Amino acid sequence: MWGNDKGSGAVDLRLLRAVVEASGEAIIVTTAGLDEPGPCIEYVNPAFTRMTGYEAHEVSGRSPRLLQGSRTERAALDRLRRALQAGEATRGEALNYRKDGTTYVVEWLITPVRATDGAITHWVSTQRDVTERRASEDLQAMMVRELHHRVKNTLATVQAVLNATLRSYATLPDFTRAFCGRIDSLARTHALITEDASQAASFDGLLRGELDAYDEHGRVGLDGPTVVLPSELAVPVGMALHELTTNALRHGALAVPSGRLRVRWRIEESEAGRFLLWDWQEHGAPAASGPGRQGFGSRLLNKVLTAQAAADVDVTHGADGMRVSVRLPLSRRPA
Repeated sequence: MWGNDKGSGAVDLRLLRAVVEASGEAIIVTTAGLDEPGPCIEYVNPAFTRMTGYEAHEVSGRSPRLLQGSRTERAALDRLRRALQAGEATRGEALNYRKDGTTYVVEWLITPVRATDGAITHWVSTQRDVTERRASEDLQAMMVRELHHRVKNTLATVQAVLNATLRSYATLPDFTRAFCGRIDSLARTHALITEDASQAASFDGLLRGELDAYDEHGRVGLDGPTVVLPSELAVPVGMALHELTTNALRHGALAVPSGRLRVRWRIEESEAGRFLLWDWQEHGAPAASGPGRQGFGSRLLNKVLTAQAAADVDVTHGADGMRVSVRLPLSRRPA
């Protein structure tokens, strides 16, 4: 299609061909007819071969439709056809298929070539593989949605924490101490989630964030496998662990030097789904007489874990200390 290189325009044609073949973007030249079997490919440059896996002789005379497949968006192709029927230059993108069957997202700019009388004789399409860019854009959009969702949940959690704290403490110093502690715990949980690429936090990490400061002489024992919690579970679990820790410091096993705390957890697989089972057991706690222990489980743990995480919570107060058993759904199987 490059014509005869002889004559006064020969140098220009050689330069033009060299530029097109050195281009990093795929270039396709087709005939003007849009109805099958057209448009027919007359020329592709080496970048087209690198992008699609097809050699020039394999596509010559065939339609660019050979690059389409079952997952190619019909709406994108319809928009393209309407623009070409109108004789307009057009931009767009779609999912295409390489020779080996793998997919890629292609972005194109298609321009008409016209004869002196204005009639379209060819289409020139410049194309590039934008798969990585599209994946990055989709990830960014997902993270923005996740951030929006998390901010809404966080504000709701802060409001719930504020209301619960106002009802629980009669004096301003007690309220300030409790409320700031709860907000600090929420901030630690969000820091763990944000630092993780998958926007999740480990159960072990949440426990250690609350308890490491009080693990003197082995008085705190943690035992269980690595369990990763998505943000929608990590936040209520983190809040619950903070409340348990605070209660243990004020009224429970961590309030006395001889007190001990053991937390054990495991994963349960059942027909109903996958569950995290964890057991908080205090030993050597003082007598259960303080107001912080009375009604603790039903008032706060049930609010945080049952309402927000659909967990089953069992709280018992023995002579040796408080025990909390939690069955938290990680995933549920469809009915």
